[in-house]
Amino acid sequence: MIIDATGLRLGRMATVVAKQALLGETIDIVNCENAVLTGNRDNVLGEYKNRLKRITYKGPIVHRMPDRFVKKAIRGMLPYKQYKGDKAFKRIKCYMGVPDQFKDKKFETIKEANIANVPSLRYVYVKEICKEIGAKI
Repeated sequence: MIIDATGLRLGRMATVVAKQALLGETIDIVNCENAVLTGNRDNVLGEYKNRLKRITYKGPIVHRMPDRFVKKAIRGMLPYKQYKGDKAFKRIKCYMGVPDQFKDKKFETIKEANIANVPSLRYVYVKEICKEIGAKI
């Protein structure tokens, strides 16, 4: 299953992807930087900047690149410390842009995760968040 994350809400997409991975399906997510987080821009960016301030040498780790950022959001929906969750997490691959191996393939989308279904127009793209917290895109 190849999912195009353009215009999809990150949390809704992550739940669907996690469920499919637990069922044994291999999932590739392209255009991770175009996924969306809903909310006021200043509040969302402030939350992630505060997470960076709390980091010690032990953690928690805040990923700055969009593909790793999305993959960690999906990991939060999985029981990754158990055997089945670990295997499911390894079946998920995230990519920035569209790799050459997927250029001629057909992408799927998740209708319930589309940003067009949200009545509010307040949202932030993952690439904006990652740039703000220090990614070199």
